[in-house]
Amino acid sequence: MSKLAFFEGEIVPIEQAKISIATHTFHYGTGCFAGMRAHWNSDREQLYIFRPADHFERLLHSARFLYCDVSYSAAELEAITLELLRREGFRENVYIRPIVYKDEGVFRVWLHDANDKVAIFAHPAGGYLPNTEGISMCVSSWRRVDDTAIPARGKVNGSYVNSALAKSEAMLNGYDEAILLNQDGHVSEASAANFMIVRGGALITPPITANLLEGVVRRTIVELARDELGVEIQEREIDRSELYMADEAFFCGTGVGMASIGSIDRRTVGDGGKGEITARLDELFQRILIGEHDRYRHWLAPVYD
Repeated sequence: MSKLAFFEGEIVPIEQAKISIATHTFHYGTGCFAGMRAHWNSDREQLYIFRPADHFERLLHSARFLYCDVSYSAAELEAITLELLRREGFRENVYIRPIVYKDEGVFRVWLHDANDKVAIFAHPAGGYLPNTEGISMCVSSWRRVDDTAIPARGKVNGSYVNSALAKSEAMLNGYDEAILLNQDGHVSEASAANFMIVRGGALITPPITANLLEGVVRRTIVELARDELGVEIQEREIDRSELYMADEAFFCGTGVGMASIGSIDRRTVGDGGKGEITARLDELFQRILIGEHDRYRHWLAPVYD
């Protein structure tokens, strides 16, 4: 388990990383966070963080939405994270959670003129789901939060109530995961991951303007499909009815990696298993994560010398 955390400007025992009950973010969800993974390669005796610079740049963009004054650059946050993981000495897959939060002012709702802080911790983590093949999904009755209400491009703490409502609804109704539509009735994303389908040999993904998170893994998968597999990419709106016509479907993100979808609203997708394009992308992605593909080694930050 986690032994350390970056807190109040230094790496301390995690038991010392405490916030007050009067913390603004605790009451109003006025923080933002990033989710990153580091993958252990036992043959190389190395732990690789996947695209940390991209994740920290997005964290800083999210912080800007909330008028957060972050006194660290993306490069500095990456260096802190590397040092934290070195001191932890992990030799297994790890989930990393940086968070920017407002530390005071509980009796005021506004965002500016606050005491903004950064904390980072990590812990060993397996998969987000018990399995990543043949996932059952439903279209949620909850709509994806609109960008005109809460910035959909940011990982804003409070907006994840929207995700939690959809996820619990799906699970309580016997499904593994939910698909959320946006306010226009088009597909946005899963509860906490981006969503894609394959139809007629093309990889189709909703556009950023469909109120989805600008996922680092989403961008990665699109690039790999286009450049490595030669697959046609269509970034466009997806109607609900088109979900039932997909040859393959999967969702992807830092937490889940890639998970193939077996059914949507009790309708089987393809043959119910992992489709050909999904399988090829997943195999390639997994190799990249553990440093086994030289062309994409620049996406990885090795923890140990």
